[in-house]
Amino acid sequence: MLVLLPPSEGKAAVAAGAPLDTGALSLPALTAAREAVLEELVGLCAADETKAQEVLGLSDGLRGEIAKNAGLRTAGTRPAGEIYTGVLYDALGLASLDAAARERAERSLLVFSGLWGAVRVGDRIPSYRCSMGVKLPGLGALGAYWRAPMADVLPEAAGEGLVLDLRSAAYATAWKPKGEVAGRTATVRVLQSKTVAGVEKRTVVSHFNKATKGRLVRDLLSAGLAPAGPAELVEALRDLGYVVEAEPPAKAGKAWAVDVIVTEL
Repeated sequence: MLVLLPPSEGKAAVAAGAPLDTGALSLPALTAAREAVLEELVGLCAADETKAQEVLGLSDGLRGEIAKNAGLRTAGTRPAGEIYTGVLYDALGLASLDAAARERAERSLLVFSGLWGAVRVGDRIPSYRCSMGVKLPGLGALGAYWRAPMADVLPEAAGEGLVLDLRSAAYATAWKPKGEVAGRTATVRVLQSKTVAGVEKRTVVSHFNKATKGRLVRDLLSAGLAPAGPAELVEALRDLGYVVEAEPPAKAGKAWAVDVIVTEL
C-alpha cells in the first residue's frame, strides 16, 4: 500500500541537526529536480525579500519564512514526519504509533511537496515554506514542473498494491495515476453529514477532512492492514467502523472515488 499525503503549511522548527543531503532522500531519481527547485528558492529568498514574499504568497506576518528559505542549505534537519504539523498530522500521530506501525508508516507514506516533489516520513529535511501552488520565476508553476519527474518515478514507487490518494487538489496536480496504477487507486473524500429540518446535507469541511484522513491512516497502520485494492480498502474501512460509500469507476484505468461520511470529529 502506498499512501499519498499533502504536506502541512505549518512546519515544526528545527533548532539543530545534520544539514540537508538531497542525495540521501528517498526516490533518488528526483534528486536533480529537487536541486533545481532548491537552488532557485534559496537564490530568490536570499536576493530579494519583497519579490520572494510576492512569489511565495506570504503575509507580512510570515515574512520571516523568507530568511528561513534562504538558509536551507545549512539549516538543521529532522525526519519529515516530525517537520509536518497541522490537523492531519496531529490526527495521524506518528510519534505515538507502536514500533511495527511506525515501520509500516515509513514504508507506505509519501508526502508530496512543492520543494521536494515527494518524501517519505523518515527522510531528513529542514523546515521550509514553498507550496505546490508557487510559480518560481525560472521554473514556472511547481505543480506542472513536477509532472514529468513524478511520471518517471511514482509508478515504480506505487508497487503492485493499493494507492490511497489523500492529497489536496493542489498537490494532486503533480502526479495523476494512469492506466493500471489508476485502476488500483482510491481517491478519498471526507463529507460531513448534517440533518437540517429533516433533510440530510453533506459538505466538505476542511477540519473534518484533514482530521478524518489522518485518523483513518493511523487506524490502517495500527491494525496492520494493507488492502490490495480499492474494494478491499472499502471493506477494511467499514470493518474499522467508518461509514463509506464507493462505486467502481465506469471505465477501466480510472481511480475509485471513495466517500467517508462523518457526523462529528
